[in-house]
Amino acid sequence: MQSPTESDLRELFANTRTIAVLGAHTDPGKPACYVPDYLAAQNFEVHAVNPLFVGRTLWGRPCVASLTDVHEPIDMVDVFRRPEALMAHMPEVLGMRPLPRVVWLQLGITHAEFARQLRAAGIRVIQDRCTLAEHRHLHRA
Repeated sequence: MQSPTESDLRELFANTRTIAVLGAHTDPGKPACYVPDYLAAQNFEVHAVNPLFVGRTLWGRPCVASLTDVHEPIDMVDVFRRPEALMAHMPEVLGMRPLPRVVWLQLGITHAEFARQLRAAGIRVIQDRCTLAEHRHLHRA
């Protein structure tokens, strides 16, 4: 599938309010921390998902172990996991209710079968792109 256009990305961000960050981290030097920091500062509602940090509050909300532990509708799942770990997350992505509209695989992350199965379920997939860089590019002064 072709890469999203600038217009596609504008529309996607305009229609996104809630983002679940799969693989969220607390180390400010890691993209899984500074990208959600940026998104939260842009007024997105960010939900951290990482079993290592359950019980901690990140971006104003309690961190949860699994996507299915987020008990409100999520517009986008922003993924910070290695490609070889993605298929293990398929049941939790498909177990979300309602399903997210978009699963975004961060820069350097691609997985053809993971993307194929999500698209077959009606979920839009973006691969190998950084949400921070794309959002900043679209909203530069």
